[in-house]
Amino acid sequence: MLFSSIPFLFYFLPAVLLVYYIAPGKFKNAVLLFFSLFFYFWGEPKYTLLMLTSITISYAAGLLIERFRGTRYARVFLWIGVGAGLLLLGFFKYADFMIANLNGIFGISIPLLRIALPIGISFYTFQSISYVIDVYRGDTEAQRNYIDLATYVALFPQLIAGPIVRYTDVAAELKQRSHTAELFSSGAFRFTVGLAKKILIANPLGELCDIFRESNEKSVLFFWIYAIAFCLHIYFDFSGYSDMAIGLGRIFGFRFIENFNYPFISTSVTEFWRRWHMSLGSWFRDYVYIPMGGNRVSTPRWLFNLFVVWMLTGLWHGADWNFVLWGLYFAFFLIIEKLWIGKILKKLPRVLSRVYLLFIMIISFVIFNANGLGGIAGDVGGLFGAGGIPLVTTETLYYLRSYAVLLIAAIIGSTPVVKTAVSKITPKITNVVIAPVMLVLLVLCTAYLVDGSFNPFLYFRF
Repeated sequence: MLFSSIPFLFYFLPAVLLVYYIAPGKFKNAVLLFFSLFFYFWGEPKYTLLMLTSITISYAAGLLIERFRGTRYARVFLWIGVGAGLLLLGFFKYADFMIANLNGIFGISIPLLRIALPIGISFYTFQSISYVIDVYRGDTEAQRNYIDLATYVALFPQLIAGPIVRYTDVAAELKQRSHTAELFSSGAFRFTVGLAKKILIANPLGELCDIFRESNEKSVLFFWIYAIAFCLHIYFDFSGYSDMAIGLGRIFGFRFIENFNYPFISTSVTEFWRRWHMSLGSWFRDYVYIPMGGNRVSTPRWLFNLFVVWMLTGLWHGADWNFVLWGLYFAFFLIIEKLWIGKILKKLPRVLSRVYLLFIMIISFVIFNANGLGGIAGDVGGLFGAGGIPLVTTETLYYLRSYAVLLIAAIIGSTPVVKTAVSKITPKITNVVIAPVMLVLLVLCTAYLVDGSFNPFLYFRF
């Protein structure tokens, strides 16, 4: 079930809000768990049991680690809890990828399993793993209430596309949380803004990208329009979903971490990854990079650590070599910024360092969205006229005129310009305007959903 769908907006969400706020405090987590399982069952009925299995393993591992803390058995149960999660993720997400590569390397013909990827498995697996590790480290006590732990992992606002919430960040709120009109209204507004970003900006940009793919009259300009449109599409698609998740969290009394902070205004790749998908970046930093030694090791070992982390970051996004190359592409620029050009970027005028970042980022997402390794050369080459394609065509100019307003609006919306302007308005005016703005956005989004059919969500495949 998509957040940006009629069933969710007008049936599921009102039902869960009604039951949740009627239920006594001690039953609120049970209500959320019930509706979260229903939410997941709606889209993945056969894999709901898989998620419950992952939760149960983490629950048992946490209790056993605490029971045997200080002994070698605690480490055994740590590896069981972490290993089970990675095994499930590896089997369902990467089995066919590994089989295909074995077939190619050794010239054999092992049949592909063709297993459907369970929605959100990358997100809820990482949350379960972080919980088990945090219990082992002593950063939190093991959760003895199964319903509370299951609510944390399966909580529908962040279940299928994050942000990746740490158990330590919401442990207190799972036990007791406050519900205020101010928190509810701010959550509702944040959700509505995220919904508008997804439906009114990301979806049309996605349509433009599809038009480009289907076009037989590509040009250099059309390749650049596509590249910019896809970057904006994935940003508004994913950040819009994160906004909706954070907003829903507030409505139910949870304060989820931010996941995006205007990444396109960055002046380096290093800064970009402090602003883009922040919950994933911090997860790899705290549970992979630092335990491997981080940068407090010899230079060769540090390079190896970066190589591993960014290869895994790429693989996390998808089981294909273009995702691995995408991750290593960023690793390369992070290394050269750290060793050589980082100081130069800081001395450059900000406009030049931003042009540097935007160029690298645009190329990166062309690699990201390519059809495997074979499609990268064609897509990246097209940006520079490879294959003798024309600079511009009549079709390109037609679509540029058709989508110019949307592209300009998306570019402005990806910067803090609007937020800065709103912050300068007095609170009294802001409070008067918020309700009508929310209503208008909701009406526009509903009209789009009723009339349109293009409503994918890119990160569902991760």
